[in-house]
Order: sequence, then C-alpha cells, then structure tokens
Amino acid sequence: MHRLYENDDITIFWDSDKCRHAKVCVHQSPKVFEKDRRQWADPYAAPTAQIWNTVSQCPSGALTCVYNHDIKVIFDEKRQCSLALEGDGEVGECCYENDGTAWTIVHTGVLPDHEGRGIAKRLVYKVTEEAEKRKMKVIPVCSYAKKVLEG
Repeated sequence: MHRLYENDDITIFWDSDKCRHAKVCVHQSPKVFEKDRRQWADPYAAPTAQIWNTVSQCPSGALTCVYNHDIKVIFDEKRQCSLALEGDGEVGECCYENDGTAWTIVHTGVLPDHEGRGIAKRLVYKVTEEAEKRKMKVIPVCSYAKKVLEG
C-alpha cells in the first residue's frame, strides 16, 4: 500500500511494504503519526521542520518526504491521470488505462525543468491512492511507476 499525506509545504510518502513498525515516527511526532487514527498521518499537526526531521529518521525508508515547491497534484478521473499543476499550467502527469478490473499506469512524466523534485513520485502515489479507494488493482507498466511501486 502506498499513501501520501500533504500539507502546503511538504508531501509525506508511506510505503507499507517497507514499514517495519519501528515506531520512531510515533514516538518522535505523536501528534502527526498516530497509529490508532484512521488517517494515521496528519501533516498539519506539527511544524514542517519537525515532520521532516522525524521522517528522515525512519529506519526502514518506509517514510520519505519532499518539498512541494508550490506544485499542486490533483486527480482527474475523466482524463485518467493525476496532474501536477504550477499555477494554471500542467508540469507533469501520470496516466493510466482502466479495463474495469485494474488501472495500468502507462506513462509518468514531468517537464524537464521540474525533474528531481519528487513530483513524479507524488503523481504515481496519487493514482495508486485513488485506485485503492475504488478497490482497483494497479499494474505499473511505465518504467518510472514500476520503479516507484516495485523498487
């Protein structure tokens, strides 16, 4: 399972397959990471610097984070993709095909001057999160999505 938790400054990524439940996050930032809460991570519950410090201490690498750099990521079901927006312009996308039983991620891309800022990872996680909400399997065919989800 892959989740993302966003506030205005950062996006926190959680990969349940890597998580070893060391509870460093829960002990370091209990208001942010509360294991008994339905949405267990609340990125608004502490200052960004504290969250960043806590995430950076995750021993398994299950938690990571990136700064958002004023890039908003949205899901567009009609277009079958997640979109990265800077102002009114699109700077990236992660597209999938829906066969009724699975979403096959076929393309993930970010404009060259926006590469290396975690935007593509946010796009992939947004699609997987939305697929999970709809109880759809995700099949990563796109090489980047495959690396993020299977690597």
